[in-house]
Amino acid sequence: MNDYLCLTVLSREGEAEPGFMRRLSEFWSAILRSQPDDFEKVYAEAVACEPHGDRLGRRYLVESVVAAKIAADAARGGFDHLPLDEDDAYSKYEAAPPEWFWIEH
Repeated sequence: MNDYLCLTVLSREGEAEPGFMRRLSEFWSAILRSQPDDFEKVYAEAVACEPHGDRLGRRYLVESVVAAKIAADAARGGFDHLPLDEDDAYSKYEAAPPEWFWIEH
């Protein structure tokens, strides 16, 4: 069984949800095209954005073997993110609907 880490990607300060979601879609599409093997290790996405002060956050469960790389890719793509907690691993069974949806590969 694989361990997953939670990667919380943040919007820009004051960025509205539609713009944030568009940028996320563009980012993940680029990852899918350029790094399909890494994209396959992104297991689930939280259904809703969550407030983080004057920012929004979107959570992803990513296999621990590529979590730091995906976080670095997000940073290069213009996204801040919360620090990864390597001591707080999840199983895929913890990403259950209705709070999460599984990413089709």
